[in-house]
Amino acid sequence: MKMKVLTLAALFVVATVSDAVACTNLIVGRNASADGSTIVSYSADSYGLFGELYHYPAGMHKKGTLIDIHEWDTGKYLGQIEQARQTYNVIGNMNEFQLTIGETTFGGRPELVDTTGIIDYGSLIYLGLQRSRTAREAIKVMTDLVQEYGYYSSGESFTIADPNEVWIMEMIGKGPGVRGAVWVAVRVPDDCIAAHANQSRIRQFDMKDKENCMYSPDVISFAREKGYFNGVNKDFSFADAYSPTDFGMLRYCEARVWSFYNMFTDRGEEFLPYIEGKSDTPMPLFVKPNRKISVQDIKNAMRDHYEGTPLDLSQDFGAGPYHAPYRLSPLDFEVNGQKYFNERPISTQQTGFVFVAQMRADLPDAVGGVLWFGVDDANMTVFTPVYCCADRVPECYTRVDGADYITFSWKSSFWVFNWVANMVYPRYDLLIGDVRATQTEIETTFNQAQEGIEAAALKLLETDPAQAKALLANYTVMTAQSTHDAWRRLGEFLVVKYNDGVVKRMKDGKFERNSIGQPAGVIRPGYPKEFLEEYVKQTGDRYKIPE
Repeated sequence: MKMKVLTLAALFVVATVSDAVACTNLIVGRNASADGSTIVSYSADSYGLFGELYHYPAGMHKKGTLIDIHEWDTGKYLGQIEQARQTYNVIGNMNEFQLTIGETTFGGRPELVDTTGIIDYGSLIYLGLQRSRTAREAIKVMTDLVQEYGYYSSGESFTIADPNEVWIMEMIGKGPGVRGAVWVAVRVPDDCIAAHANQSRIRQFDMKDKENCMYSPDVISFAREKGYFNGVNKDFSFADAYSPTDFGMLRYCEARVWSFYNMFTDRGEEFLPYIEGKSDTPMPLFVKPNRKISVQDIKNAMRDHYEGTPLDLSQDFGAGPYHAPYRLSPLDFEVNGQKYFNERPISTQQTGFVFVAQMRADLPDAVGGVLWFGVDDANMTVFTPVYCCADRVPECYTRVDGADYITFSWKSSFWVFNWVANMVYPRYDLLIGDVRATQTEIETTFNQAQEGIEAAALKLLETDPAQAKALLANYTVMTAQSTHDAWRRLGEFLVVKYNDGVVKRMKDGKFERNSIGQPAGVIRPGYPKEFLEEYVKQTGDRYKIPE
């Protein structure tokens, strides 16, 4: 089935998808990574989402124990389900066996949402993590749960990964009062990379390849029943049937996948016409990279704004005088009756939290699984190491002092990072260098310390596993808190250096003073030359000084 390519004029004939373009997942197979790890990333991008690190302790539970299910997005009570007899330790989106689950919402056909279901996509993630040891097991656990209790959410793409395998599973409900969901899961080859960003990406799949493909038995027959598909089975496309593509989904969503492929393959130019709506040939679900990819590469990829590409946000009028690679929401706007849009890159200001998961099969689980975690905008955050054996959350990653999305606290990393970021956004070019220097220094320190801390933990594991896990848990807390403190000091520095639109002079890392000990004269950077030229063009002779 070919996608109908919409023109810009037809872009907003369908309902705007501005509210449904949250989250990005990047995926690296173990043979495509620099260290043999599987790597996946996730940014939880949503206005209203407070960035925090979740923890679910391991436990044994009596048969018949019931637990309440609340929708992850809103907190709405959905119902009760039976608790598993045994649950595993979960820190953030990784459990004690290095299993990691992320997601992006594609929405899909609105008539397939089952408002009577009990399991929403967020609850499904954390239930899957608490009840599974491997990616394959998680797929079964998650699909069994929605079959038994009903699926409450709209269409969802999940990344489900362990140290050996990475799978993409796409799922959508069957409509009000119809229990269960239709779904398909495809394994990403070990030597490939993949991504998804709020658009269904699984098209044709090999139904005979039981080792690398799983699906609900009615995934095709249900589409036929609903009139979404009428061809032969081999031509069935999950994405085309359940989440037809329009220009907005291409430019807001698939473009982020394109950017990832553009970074790590030589096929960016080949795929660009699809993103621009000029071709009906979709990008592959996965591709082979042109080099080995490190964990730090993925951290940096999560900071992308299409820099250096035809979609670069920092080089046009919308970037303002200081070339900010951000645009205020909503993504679409209207001028004189004409509809327009803004680009939506991987990194965005409304992120609640972001992680890059590193899962290593050659190490014991307690050491091998690291959730590199940060709060707020990926571009402005620092990824700190959270080991999967950690049994407590650093205070700065909690709702300390009652912090939430509308309650500020200096002890909350979410708010300290937002404070700094919101100083930078209006004068991006001027301030980002200082942010990047501190960010790079801290992340480099953690990267260099990783081998040493893990060697110590491995040695302890031989004689005292509990102490080894305590060491990694303490390190998790220490690195998070030290980063929090460093970022607050960075914010204080930025306030002083750039106060009132000027720049204070510095020498040898300190603010300069003159010969009598007073602050040295300030630098007045003014506006960039190209902005001043446009300013004069727009205002004419209004501000011209008479000769």
